[in-house]
Amino acid sequence: MVLVFGILLGMLVGVLLGGRLSALADLQLRGLPLFGVAVLLQVLAYPSGAFPWTVPDAAATALWLGTYGLLIAIVVLNRRVTGFVIAGIGMASNLLAVLANGGHMPALPRALRGAGVPFDGVVLNSVADAHPRLTWLVDRWAAPSFVPGANVYSIGDVLLMVGGIVIVAAAMEPRRWWAAGTIEPADGAGD
Repeated sequence: MVLVFGILLGMLVGVLLGGRLSALADLQLRGLPLFGVAVLLQVLAYPSGAFPWTVPDAAATALWLGTYGLLIAIVVLNRRVTGFVIAGIGMASNLLAVLANGGHMPALPRALRGAGVPFDGVVLNSVADAHPRLTWLVDRWAAPSFVPGANVYSIGDVLLMVGGIVIVAAAMEPRRWWAAGTIEPADGAGD
């Protein structure tokens, strides 16, 4: 969900900076089939009640960690695309928190309460933990419960969103109003 918000905000930022939505069609990303496989694996691992199956915790965790391997490969393939490194740092931050805490992303109980997320057990690979390892990397902030899809977020999620904003806004080829020579000098000073 974080990446979806990043893409939408990136489109808004791109438009505000004079970019063109049509320029997004020219964005050439490598490894997109890997992204589709990663999403499919995450849905298989954590169907969240939307599908009629459950997956044992160890298998779900293994599938989820496998998706990170695919996503990291996508970042490496697209590392020269503006914003992908930021998104990659976000993913790496989340992966570190997960690996340091036994395969699940810890969520601070106060953040879960703040988001109005009912919690028992593992929910979408998150687990309530008041004293996790690498506390500064875990899900610690809450989106208010009135926000659609309200959830808890980590610094990695924030970096993923910022990366998504930058990727989309930069791909829209915004006018570079800050570049030298694009702002008209006052009173003929440039003559």
